[in-house]
This record gives sequence, C-alpha cells and structure tokens, in this order.
Amino acid sequence: GHSQSGRNSASHGKRGLCRSLGFFVILSFCCLFTASSYGEHYGVRASGVPVSVMLSLTTINPQSRTVNNPSQLLSQLQQLKSVGVDSVFADVWWGVVEANPKQYDWAAYVQLTKIVRQAGLKMNVVLSFHECGGNVGDQCNIPLPNWVRAAGKSAFYTDREGNVDYEYISLGADDVALFSGRTAVQAYTDFMTSFRNNVLSQASDVIQIVAVGLGPAGEMRYPSYQFNAYPGVGEFQCYDSYMLANLRQAAQNAGHPEWGQSGPNNAGTYHDQPDQTGFWSDGTQDNYASDYGRFFLTWYSNILIEHGNKIMASAASVYASSGVRLMGKVAGIHWLYKTDSHAAECTAGYYNTDNNNGYTAIANMLASHGAVYDFTCFEMYDSDQCETCGPQELVEQNHQCANAASIPFYGENALAVFDPRHYSEIEYQASRPNLVYGFGYLRLSDTLFQNLNNFRTFVSAMHNLS
Repeated sequence: GHSQSGRNSASHGKRGLCRSLGFFVILSFCCLFTASSYGEHYGVRASGVPVSVMLSLTTINPQSRTVNNPSQLLSQLQQLKSVGVDSVFADVWWGVVEANPKQYDWAAYVQLTKIVRQAGLKMNVVLSFHECGGNVGDQCNIPLPNWVRAAGKSAFYTDREGNVDYEYISLGADDVALFSGRTAVQAYTDFMTSFRNNVLSQASDVIQIVAVGLGPAGEMRYPSYQFNAYPGVGEFQCYDSYMLANLRQAAQNAGHPEWGQSGPNNAGTYHDQPDQTGFWSDGTQDNYASDYGRFFLTWYSNILIEHGNKIMASAASVYASSGVRLMGKVAGIHWLYKTDSHAAECTAGYYNTDNNNGYTAIANMLASHGAVYDFTCFEMYDSDQCETCGPQELVEQNHQCANAASIPFYGENALAVFDPRHYSEIEYQASRPNLVYGFGYLRLSDTLFQNLNNFRTFVSAMHNLS
C-alpha cells in the first residue's frame, strides 16, 4: 500500500518531467517488438532488479593500504550472498592509491577483488577522486593526495566569503597543469588507465560497473550545502580564480561584461530560505528568472555538465573494450524542490527551476558516453521531510529524464534504512515507470546484520519486481 499523496504535486511535479508523448509511444513500441535487443542495449530490465551493497568506508586501511580484517569481511560477504545479494560497491580512493604522482599502489584493491570473488559476488567500483571524511556519517579520513592539495587554494571550490573546500578539485582546474605537471583531467585519466591495467585486467570476471567520481561524494555537483546548510539555499561555489576568469569571459561573450564580476550579490548565505534573498524570490530585480539570473544559472550549470562530459569521455576511451558499464552519479537535492526557484538544486549546479528542466542535459551527456544514470533518495517519503522537500517527485523526474535519453537508471538510498516501510518505498520507486537497472544499498554495517531478515525480504522483493 502506497499513499499517492505528494506524488503528483500539481504545480511542481508536472513541469519538469521529461514526458514527451512521442517518446513514450516510441518506448512502448520498442518494448513490444524488440524487447530483448532493446533491453540489452538500453538496460531496461524485464524482471528483477539486482541489489549491490556498498562496502564500509573503512574497508581499506589508508595507512597500511590493505583490507581491514579480511577474514571478517569475507564472512560478511558470504552472509550477504546467502540472502541473495548480487554484488558489492567499493570506493577506490585516490588518496590511498596515488600517494605520489604516477606511483600507484593497487595491492589493497587486488586483494579486495579476490575476497569478493571468493564470496561468489560481483563487484562495482567508484573511482573516488574526492576526500573521505567530509560527509554526513563518514567514519574515515582519507584526504586527497598531498601533491594534489599542494596546488593551493585556487585549485579548489571557493564560496563568496572565501571558504575553500578541499574535498574535490575545482572544475576550473580541469585543464590547468597544476598537479605535478598534469591537468586534473590528465591525472584522472592516468588513474583510470592504471586501474584498468592493474586491477580490472585481472578481475574482469568480477567487476561489472565503474562509477566515475565527478565531484564531492563522487557526485557531479558543487559542494554547495556544506556547513550543515540543509534545508537552506546553499551558496554558489564559483569564486576560485579560474572559475571567475571563465565567468568574466562568458559575460563578455554575452555582451554584458558587468555580469562577469562575481556571482549574484543577492543570493543570501547557506542557511537562508529563498524568501530571505532577492535572487531566489519571485518578482524581485536581478532574481533567478531575470535575464541576468538566467545567464548566470545557465553558465554555472553548463560548465558543471561540461566537466562531467570531459571526464566521462576520457573514461569511455579508457574502458572502451573492458566489458564494464560506466556510471555517473547525480545528487538528490530534494529540499526546496517545491518552490519555484529550486535554490538548493541550483547552487549545487542543477538548473532545475520551474521553467527549466535541469536534468535533461545531464542525462543526454551521460547517454553520449553510454553511461548509467545513478540517482539517490529512493527511500525517502515527502511526508518525512521538510515542507518544501520533494524527494519522491525528484526521483520520478530524474527517472523520466534517463528514460527520455534512453539510458539505464540506477537507484540508491541516501540515508541508512533497515525497515519494511522504507524498503517498500525503494521497491515502489525502482519499478516505475519501468524497472531500474540496479540498486545500490547504503551500506554494509553491523546494524544491517542485526536486521538481516528484513533485508533478505527486501532483496527477494527486488529480484521479483516486474
């Protein structure tokens, strides 16, 4: 039993969904007449959603660069296998592997693939070019390699007040040779190539998905809601020198050099609500819907998508004949969704206001590289969240956009859940309007094993979706 309340918010649910009737006619036609070839190509599953369990953030010891307690891990993985789990998801930390430029230590990850194989499971990986320890509930501390941080603060995302975020390199430095003679994109590419040659080459029977980290927490976004900003508007993160130079050029190209001096000066601070700011309010001068606002939000979101595009293009080239599926992750910024300006999404880089669908271009970019669209918040009910929160509609909108781009959609839960009520919502979101490609459960823990019967029932239900 699912309540339908909150699923079809009249003013907000409809506007952004990638619902073109023509597309759905084509989709139904494909499904009716070429189900097998279409499904194999696109990743639509006729029945059953595989379940992957994310490993603990402390699976790898960053000091010794080995697997922590391998015998215990094997036993846990065998338990997961016994309840029907298909695979595990592991973070491959840049800060563990490449302590010195171009010197890669893959021993821990080779060891991990052997343990996973022994347990009879498959493995998915996240190439984690971000630090571990900067996010809610993180019980680890794996910063970026010292030689990366040595590039200095101009290489990292910075807000209007000058706060520098060292979780992930600014996209402004993607093409600047600040990292021991390499650009950020070159460093990512070298890492991906070394992973292919040293880990994937001996574990191609085990590794199925390579998710490419594109930002903080591995998500293609800006670190806009730090300082416990939820459920506030967050802040733009475009104040490093490279991004400001890019903005100046974009404003000149638009014939409005005065728009390129900085980000909006009326967008408030992290904890503000939209009506406390000029930029995120309706009917105010120079707001999000003004010519200036549209220019800025378009620029800010487009360079994020181009950042994702560069790295995914490189990944597609590196893994072209490796037999793995690529994946990119989009963050579930569900608060302020039921407001016209969608400020929290916009500051994160998703220009998803009520008159602009922010996820279509992202889906198209991922589609151009044959990648899976990974999204979160699958367990959330609107009714449990803030008044302006819309996680259920947000998942639906992103799923529609992935469908419209003909790419597989993959789900995750955002917060740890262990109970039938939340599992039921995941099952619901995983099967509408069509089955997702897979589901990544966050994450392996002692509490999960204390509630293993609930989880067994959930895995079985996912496998029986149709």
